[in-house]
Amino acid sequence: MTNEIGAPGDGISRRQFLAATGSTGLFASAGCLTSSTPTVTRVDASAAQSVAGDLPTTGRPEVVELGDRDNHVTLKSVSAVHHVHPGETMNGPITLPVVWAWQADDGTPSVPGPILRIAEGETFSVTLDNTEMDMPHTFHVHGLRKTWENDGVPTTTGVTVEPGETHTYEFTANVAGTHLYHCHYQTPRHMDMGMYGVLRVEPEGYERADKEYYMTVKEWDTRLSRQYGGEGATYDITNRQMDTFTINGKSAPATFHPETGSPLVVDPGDTVRIHWVNAGFQAHPMHLHNHRFKVVEKDGSPIPEAMQLMQDVVNVAPAERYTVEFEADADPGIYLIHCHKVDHVRNGSSYPGGMLSAVVYTPAMDTELFEQVMAYAGYEV
Repeated sequence: MTNEIGAPGDGISRRQFLAATGSTGLFASAGCLTSSTPTVTRVDASAAQSVAGDLPTTGRPEVVELGDRDNHVTLKSVSAVHHVHPGETMNGPITLPVVWAWQADDGTPSVPGPILRIAEGETFSVTLDNTEMDMPHTFHVHGLRKTWENDGVPTTTGVTVEPGETHTYEFTANVAGTHLYHCHYQTPRHMDMGMYGVLRVEPEGYERADKEYYMTVKEWDTRLSRQYGGEGATYDITNRQMDTFTINGKSAPATFHPETGSPLVVDPGDTVRIHWVNAGFQAHPMHLHNHRFKVVEKDGSPIPEAMQLMQDVVNVAPAERYTVEFEADADPGIYLIHCHKVDHVRNGSSYPGGMLSAVVYTPAMDTELFEQVMAYAGYEV
């Protein structure tokens, strides 16, 4: 059981969470409290089991401090099972029977991949370990200025990491900010199978906010995963049919789960920063309830203070990255964060679900309403 609570980043510890909920112990469950009839098409269990029975299960994206690892990480390409929403509430369960995930060193594979964090100006390397997959991959990162052969595009660099091979990419963290990385081999298919993640280059002299979180959004056509999982589904890149919408790889209510989901847990008075990244192919206007934020970075560029308008929606286009900052100065409670293409706040044809999470104030954790929200997520307080 993880010691981290909430979305990946710099939030509160498990001990602090226990104190805020007034609990002496908690346990996570798969979620079986409120059932509903599923309407989203899912994998035939027998077919998926025959393909994915021996695959590992993804975990939460971990934050990898490259400075603590001699500025190097090995990212292993791994086939895995990904539980988008494992419970029965809100039209679950939803599972991707096969994804292609990234695994940092000996960690747990995840979708999105690990959040790589390093200080501006440092040199670092990423070894792509493709020894256990049967298809080529590459590693491409946005934002950084790099040498030609390290751009991660097979057709223009001549570098493709074939099955059974490893290859080390060399970089300098010369552009501060939040950046997207992904596989650039058969890019739309490989990203739609989960091969994307976040690189954070912290500017020289950077001071983190009181709470700092990473949230990557993506829409999915689950036919691709189900096709690889053995079901008779046919994925058509020219006619993607989005039926699943995620924040950090989870759909609501799994997004509210404090250990595997992505609630933003704050204390009253905190300065909070969210690093929003869009790894999908559609734009997602992200809206924050009852708070106004300012955009302080875009694609690695700081926004001049005179342009930092107070707002409550920012449209995050494909591959864009926005860092927004707000003060946790509302009446302490639970306030939603969601895509305001509200048809993305669904699981199949059932609303709500999908691309939906929340800002959760610690004083609200010791309430019956918080227990009810946790119950939807399959978490008992």
